[in-house]
Amino acid sequence: MKDKLEYLEDDENRYPMAFSLNVMEAIQEKYGTLQDWGELAQNAKEPNIKALKFMVTEAINEGLDIENRDEKLTSRQVGRLITRIGIQNVAEKINKLITSSVSGDDESKNDLTMESRVE
Repeated sequence: MKDKLEYLEDDENRYPMAFSLNVMEAIQEKYGTLQDWGELAQNAKEPNIKALKFMVTEAINEGLDIENRDEKLTSRQVGRLITRIGIQNVAEKINKLITSSVSGDDESKNDLTMESRVE
């Protein structure tokens, strides 16, 4: 995992989103597994709005915490933000965030192999 931020922006605000272990834990607590959440939120027929809002709320609040900002958003505030930005745009940002956070493109200071621990 890497500490990556992706931003949701509307005409007035710019909110950081982070996909961290804290966000993953919150998703697991509410939906059982990340896969179960993904099936709800990424349903091709109709995404589960509550699942989408939950993840975006957790990701924004984690990003705000990482940036040491005192504010936190409620689910209702996030719902209005998603409405302003558009579900498709938010979904693209989420996919980009998750992909960049879990990709193995570069070494992360948190990625320890068994060999590096033994040395």
